[in-house]
Amino acid sequence: MEFPTALMLNAIIAGLLLGGLYAAMSVGISISFGMLDVVNIAHPAFIILGSYIAYIVNDRMGFDPIAVSVVLSPLFFMVGMMLYRIYYLCFEKRGQESLRGLAFFFGILFITEVALVLIFGVDYRMVQTAYSETTLRLGVVDFPMRLVVPFLVSVTMVVGVQMFLTHTFFGRAVLAVAQDQLALRLMGVNPFRVKALAFALSIATAGVAGAFLIVIQPVQPAIGREYIGLVFAVCVLGGMGSIWGTLLGAFVLGLAESFTSTFFGPSWAPAVSFGLLLAALAFRPSGLLGR
Repeated sequence: MEFPTALMLNAIIAGLLLGGLYAAMSVGISISFGMLDVVNIAHPAFIILGSYIAYIVNDRMGFDPIAVSVVLSPLFFMVGMMLYRIYYLCFEKRGQESLRGLAFFFGILFITEVALVLIFGVDYRMVQTAYSETTLRLGVVDFPMRLVVPFLVSVTMVVGVQMFLTHTFFGRAVLAVAQDQLALRLMGVNPFRVKALAFALSIATAGVAGAFLIVIQPVQPAIGREYIGLVFAVCVLGGMGSIWGTLLGAFVLGLAESFTSTFFGPSWAPAVSFGLLLAALAFRPSGLLGR
């Protein structure tokens, strides 16, 4: 009986740690798609871009990738501001944000991927940290530090975003901008500025999540496409615009993938995860914590 118990405990821990990564990757989508109604299909491209920037600095200077991503997050924030300004002027302002805006973000996704391929090639890249090879063992349960450290920083980031959105005037303006822009204008707040800053925040979280990803596994330019469905699935499963829901949805999908990979094989993991999403939406269309 010991072996199945140990296997199950390790599957639970691995699922929760994996869920932390999924939460970090999806919190930006929860902001841009769930709150601002901007279908940023290029979000995973910025995650991979964050991975490669962390890789470059780690490879040449030896700095910790997660620390690098936090320090350089203002750079991603500024990129997000610029990107939303282009999107607003070319599409949203003209009322063409649905199909043409989606095509715009698809273009950004593939331009970023091709640029990374031209610069770095298609080989997988990885980083070395002081904790990459370290594993803590408590009884029969293993805690790989390459998963634990990103998990702790990820949960801290997601909780910090939630506190920022619920305890500041700007955060409450973000929550209100998708509901009633006219009321927001009457309060003297510029909806465009609020949406630009919120979208920039979502891109900044993507850059940080990229460092988590490359600490956990090697990356190559095309791997971002694998996460397009995942980040939107986490956002929808948790509840549109709910940061706590995003965290919960990420844990649910992480556990589902971990259990499926452990007991049935990794090839079944995506099918089970998205089957779980469809089942949840069938009984609760607003998501786990949606309104």
